[in-house]
Amino acid sequence: MKRFLLAAAFFALLLLIWDAAFRARIWSPVLLPSPWQVAIYLKNAAVDGTLVKATVITMRRLLVGYFIGLVVGLPVGLLTARWKLFGDTIGTMALGLQTLPSVCWVPLALLWFGQTEAAMLFVVVMGTLWSVVIATETGVRNVPPIYRRAALTMGSKRLHMWFKVILPAALPFIVSGMKQGWAFAWRSLMAAEIFVTILTGFGLPLGHQPGMSLREKRAPISVQREVRITNELGLHARPAAQFVKRASRFRSEIWVVKEGKRYSAASLIDVLRANLDCGATATLEAHGIDADEAVDELEKLLAEFHEKDNA
Repeated sequence: MKRFLLAAAFFALLLLIWDAAFRARIWSPVLLPSPWQVAIYLKNAAVDGTLVKATVITMRRLLVGYFIGLVVGLPVGLLTARWKLFGDTIGTMALGLQTLPSVCWVPLALLWFGQTEAAMLFVVVMGTLWSVVIATETGVRNVPPIYRRAALTMGSKRLHMWFKVILPAALPFIVSGMKQGWAFAWRSLMAAEIFVTILTGFGLPLGHQPGMSLREKRAPISVQREVRITNELGLHARPAAQFVKRASRFRSEIWVVKEGKRYSAASLIDVLRANLDCGATATLEAHGIDADEAVDELEKLLAEFHEKDNA
């Protein structure tokens, strides 16, 4: 009881300091709202369901990415522990990549997958995978040799040896790696949700932007418009990079549709794969709260490319 009261008094003191800082107007109320304002906002978000929806979306991303990391990481860790070739190659790579901060994967995810749910999952998987690989390898390598010799003496072979002897003995290390992977998955997800705009649903950080209520968000719309590529280079090289950069400014999900296939306008690789040469015709599709503005801006950019060629 004494420990509980001490902890309660500590957090009450933090709230008082927070409220005092708000009243002193040291920072803008947008940057530092009062505890009461935050409490009211959370209450309203809980009542209208937006808080629950955002929590479900975030937890779904976390669990799916974490599960993929475990499913891939465990067998890879066993491979690196069993064969020296894999240990010297994949094991060394895992050790190096595990030290990278999670946010380092975000630019690569945006480049490869664009502003999609796959980009989010990629960052979470990368945050989980390498910890599980290293922990599994370490656990298998630290199994006492006497266990294997005793199992061999009693006739254990191959898969029976792995599933009945080695894996149970390595389980403490594997569980430790799973716990570390869970912590890294959370960190990765927070970094990804801050930097990646996902139009399939707001996660916790994106659903609680300072100075903007979720009630005030505009309803998403869909826009389609046919465009013709008229500049000499088409959407290759520098024009493609400028097109992707401009598309990434918008919160709507934007695609380039050619011959029935959809390519993410926020992914340079996708835009290049669309193979839009001079004279090609495609359809710009956008879905989100600023879809109309996004299509207008990209259509204007394509016209600017043509004007530069004729200048």
